[in-house]
Amino acid sequence: MFALAIFSASAINNSVCKIQEKFKLNGLYKNGDFIIGGIFEISFEINIPELSFRYKPEQWTCESFEFSVFQWAQTMIFAIEEINRDQILLPNITLGYRLYDNCVKLPVAMRVAAALISGKEDEIKDYDCRGPPPVIAIIGDPVSTHSIAISRILSLFQMPMVSYSASCSCLSNKDEYPSFFRTIPSDTFQVKAMIEIIKHYGWTWLGAIASDDDYGQNAIKTLSEEVKNFGCLSFLETIHKVNEKGDVARITRIIKESTANVIIVFTSEVELKALMTEVVSQNITGKQWIASEGWSTATALAIKENFYSFGGTLGIAIRRGEIPGLEEFLRQIRPNYDPDNNLAIQFWETLFQCKFEENAVKSNLTTGLHDYNTCTGAENITGMNTAYNTASDLRYSYNVYKAVYAVAHALHALVFCESGKGPFENNTCADIANIQPWQLLYYLKKVNFTNHLGERVAFDENGDALAIYDIVNWQLDNNGRVIIKNVGVFDKSAAKVTDLLLKENDIYWNLDSKLIPVSVCSENCPSGTRKAPRKGQPLCCFDCIPCAEGEISSETDSIECLKCPIDFWSNQGRTECILKEIEFLSFEDAMGMTLTTIALCGACLSVAVLAVFIHFRSSPVVKANNSELSFLLLISLTLCFLCSLCFIGQPSHLTCKAMHMVFGISFAMCISCILVKTIVVIMAFKATLPGNNMMKWFGLITCIIWLTTSPPYPSKNTRYQNGKIIFECDVGSLIGFSCLLGYIGLLAGVCFILAFLARNLPDTFNEAKFITFSMLIFCAVWITFIPAYVSSPGKFTVAVEVFAILASSFGILFAIFSPKCYIILLKPEKNTKKALMGRVPPKK
Repeated sequence: MFALAIFSASAINNSVCKIQEKFKLNGLYKNGDFIIGGIFEISFEINIPELSFRYKPEQWTCESFEFSVFQWAQTMIFAIEEINRDQILLPNITLGYRLYDNCVKLPVAMRVAAALISGKEDEIKDYDCRGPPPVIAIIGDPVSTHSIAISRILSLFQMPMVSYSASCSCLSNKDEYPSFFRTIPSDTFQVKAMIEIIKHYGWTWLGAIASDDDYGQNAIKTLSEEVKNFGCLSFLETIHKVNEKGDVARITRIIKESTANVIIVFTSEVELKALMTEVVSQNITGKQWIASEGWSTATALAIKENFYSFGGTLGIAIRRGEIPGLEEFLRQIRPNYDPDNNLAIQFWETLFQCKFEENAVKSNLTTGLHDYNTCTGAENITGMNTAYNTASDLRYSYNVYKAVYAVAHALHALVFCESGKGPFENNTCADIANIQPWQLLYYLKKVNFTNHLGERVAFDENGDALAIYDIVNWQLDNNGRVIIKNVGVFDKSAAKVTDLLLKENDIYWNLDSKLIPVSVCSENCPSGTRKAPRKGQPLCCFDCIPCAEGEISSETDSIECLKCPIDFWSNQGRTECILKEIEFLSFEDAMGMTLTTIALCGACLSVAVLAVFIHFRSSPVVKANNSELSFLLLISLTLCFLCSLCFIGQPSHLTCKAMHMVFGISFAMCISCILVKTIVVIMAFKATLPGNNMMKWFGLITCIIWLTTSPPYPSKNTRYQNGKIIFECDVGSLIGFSCLLGYIGLLAGVCFILAFLARNLPDTFNEAKFITFSMLIFCAVWITFIPAYVSSPGKFTVAVEVFAILASSFGILFAIFSPKCYIILLKPEKNTKKALMGRVPPKK
């Protein structure tokens, strides 16, 4: 199918090398010192002959002439003619050209490549088929799949091939395609440009469509990998050439049903046409299309009939350039009936809808029809408004122009190599009379020049061009025509803050709102929430779950919530950690002030009672109740009232130690005094003197040991209330604290039992009754204190403890001393020895 040149077995005997077959191809040709080949897709349709394998098949014939692509071919000729006139670049050297139409079909493209490297002449005069090659380099092929196949053949001969349109990233592999270069950036950079646009507008829910070839499949593979880093694909579909109609119907249905509003399409103009027609016919709107360079500037698609569905399309386009003098050159074309230049004849006949007489005769013999206009060759091309003679939007033509100049600069460096300083063996230069493709390949790798537009033309280590793209937008002009407007640039060739620059105000969005489209499966999760993926759906589809208490998320779309440090807590919106409220029973708040007032009143009342007892210490009531024990009990009660003040206010090391020490000593001394009083009553005033009783010192000893080994200390309690820090005193040694409370409880229990047993002794003034009542109050208060203390939150825990101290202290004070004070102050007639002995007769 693509045999290069099959030589006859009798070549040696005949001393001549013969080509066994010639392909029927459409092309343009001009001789020169060095010939540059070219491959272009000028015809979009082809007639394939029947392959019956019973006779030699006929040649393939191409139809449907494309004017815009013929302009690319003419641009190659223009560049060569311009170089031939240049007195600096390749002076005194004439470049020729041989270019062919590949008809957008791989078999034809392979025939074209074979024709270029095998030569034009029917005979090769040298015996070994040696000498300079027919062409020194090839400009093309525009199709990635074609370039892959052709490059594998050309690499065997190390012949350079510079494509102006094949952008598949796979062609960057120099191990497989060592002689391939291109003036169009790799699709890797095209995908990066698309990703930058998509990220810029926050689109995370995307659809993707690709053609079933190397161009589409390699690009969509790269795109899928990039999208995984920030978003998801709602669908990924391929347009197969074998079942195009079925694919078009299926893909259109998917587009219509999908919630993705942004759709990326990697395909060529030809392969997208059927899908675009179906989308328009089904009136699918509201979708933002992202176009690859294969169709972003296709004027045949950017028409008013398609605008309702495809208006506002954002596309990646080949960098636009200006070629001075090209438009005038295009208008100068004139056909001459030469079989080697039959493309010019086809162009003329298609443009003016006529036939030259030679072609007309053939047509008559074939069809028998005579309905045609005869071409004269003098028709006026200037007045024809076609894609051929419009040179205002040069993109692929500009790439062709750069490709020709790249080959010319490489050839210039080769021709003007300084003898003895060459790059080849023994510092030799190439033989100009016998230049080989591999020698030109060496210089092409090092091409680096600046063209008339100030743009640097060079190839990287992969043979790729510098990555610069235009960003285009499909819009309507004032006359209602669809225009393809430049709205930005993606430039990866120089170090910048950002590679993507967009003119936001110039972009047209094809929505009723005229606002930037939104394409997300789920709205962004605000601060204070986290993303929770939905089961069985892509990662871009999620629910927003509020952060738990004590956790925050300060950014949108947080994957997880972060725990606040121990001294911090989340605010109401769960967006930041704030310092926890520190809570303690303060003197300033109402509860603290109330308890302080009550404590001071209790202390003052105890001191007042002590003053009364001291003043009336000689009275029978005071003497009868053991005045020394009463004085000591009142002092201990005063301390009990005052120790509650240590529980109020911000805890410190001093107050934490003081509160438990004063509490333990005062209550141990208080209950010890009461116990002794009880024993005195039982022993009928025969008990040992209180100064000799050691029971009250046991509490002091316990406190000293406790404070020495593991004293209480201020601590921040976060166990019970997450949003607050309870500033409290930690008891330190739980054993010490338990021993102290156990000792006080033991004393109170023994005292209560003894007083209860002595309550009915036959004394006129039996103090055991009052002691029983006081101990009943004391025990009741501290027993009910336990559940109240455990269930009270924060500062109320301390308040409960203070209340228990005050309540039990007041209970003892009033139960024991109020009857005595009543007699001393209000019933002095009863404050006599006779009255106490029961000898005063009752009043009648």
